[in-house]
Amino acid sequence: MRFVSMDFAGYSMSAGDLIPLLPLIVLTAASVWVMMAIGVKRNYAFALYSTVIGLLLALLLAHGLMLEPDTAVPLLGMDSYAHFFTVLICAAAIGVSLLGHNYWSGLDDQREEFLLLLLLATLGAVVLAGANHFASLLLGLEILSMSLYGMLAYPVQSRQHKGHALEATIKYLILSAVSTAMILFGVALVFAETGSLAFSGLENLPAGPGIAFSTVALLLISAGIAFKLSLFPFHIWTPDVYEGAPAPATAFLATIGKLAVFIVLLRIVVETRALGMAPVVIVFSLLALLSIIAGNLLALLQDNLKRILAYSSIAHMGYLLIAVIASFYSDGPIGIEAVSFYLLAYVVMTLGAFGVVTLVSSHAGERDGIADYQGLFWRRPWLAASFTGMLLSLAGIPLTAGFIGKFYLILAGVESGLWLLLGALVAGSGIGLYYYLRIVYRMLLPQPESAPALERGSAGFAVVLALFALLIVFGVYPASLMSLIEAIAL
Repeated sequence: MRFVSMDFAGYSMSAGDLIPLLPLIVLTAASVWVMMAIGVKRNYAFALYSTVIGLLLALLLAHGLMLEPDTAVPLLGMDSYAHFFTVLICAAAIGVSLLGHNYWSGLDDQREEFLLLLLLATLGAVVLAGANHFASLLLGLEILSMSLYGMLAYPVQSRQHKGHALEATIKYLILSAVSTAMILFGVALVFAETGSLAFSGLENLPAGPGIAFSTVALLLISAGIAFKLSLFPFHIWTPDVYEGAPAPATAFLATIGKLAVFIVLLRIVVETRALGMAPVVIVFSLLALLSIIAGNLLALLQDNLKRILAYSSIAHMGYLLIAVIASFYSDGPIGIEAVSFYLLAYVVMTLGAFGVVTLVSSHAGERDGIADYQGLFWRRPWLAASFTGMLLSLAGIPLTAGFIGKFYLILAGVESGLWLLLGALVAGSGIGLYYYLRIVYRMLLPQPESAPALERGSAGFAVVLALFALLIVFGVYPASLMSLIEAIAL
């Protein structure tokens, strides 16, 4: 039975077409519910429960739809791949919201809006996960970016934090505006050539006399996405944003923000022949090479933990680009599977690392210097052990999810013959091991006499322990996860 139908470019929408959109509908309803609840009466605990329940319901719906037949709706391709990453996005958002509960406790200010912004940012990320059209790409990007502006600027009344947070927000706003402008310009050129805004329209870009026009369009879109992913040399101000923003907002930006944009990049590459033009392949290869080398080398110079993790994320985005390039050259799905597994591992270990920073810090001030973690093993042994696991996983040490992820990246690169990029990956991993072990060494040193007392937040600590357990499980027994990824790969 059909109900109110909508025509979109000749497409008639039925009631059944709303089923794959249920996670988006739930996230939208949860955002409206939390907004109305704030308007009626401020209650942080109620807002937190509503946020977690809404995210959990969207997660369960996406999980139930993951292995269902793919359904295309206007502007969105809500296939199994999109639902898989919707599950990951919602799970990470739940983790950030619980970590934020410990971080904002005791803040004499309005805390509920942070949860509302988190829900809206998650909604934008889920839109990006299913985007197969440039209109939905830009819509998702703006929902995500606009919400992040507010999240990065918290807390508004803290004198110790306010200046740094506002500076980080302004810098992120400028970066976001520049990247969106580049993507829009590239999309305009694509539309002028093909008359279509769907990703599939990129296949119709001329490869003959008009190849220069097509190349400029693709390079502009790639540059805009590179800004969003903080790839070198488009990483300008990214470490400043990470350092100045409150830890929960940084955790969201470093995980869900990067994850959503990378899903779009992979979909564009896989569903079109975007890497079929030699100049575009060269640019992607250079971005990967420079991001790996520069990200790891610049991290060596840092004493601020959040800046180290910022440069580390630049290097990890470079690692992921190797598999993206490999997905174009490889006959099998190994490149896509490698990207999918490594993205999940990256979210787990990065969220875990920033989770520890969040638990050690508070709204009154960030404890993000390496010296702040001296003696952590003697003060909070389980927290320090979890942090060590996250850092070793980021370095790619065996028995962690990071090691399995890098193994699949290397396998994809070997199958495609990307030897130079693989050499950079090995060298970058070696460099990364040094600055990660610097932090571990500092945690093992004797506790200083002036070490501040650490608050014991049960919700945030449970999130970090759960992430640590996932890190080990996926590192020791990745077969079940890889079987799922093989079933839903693009």
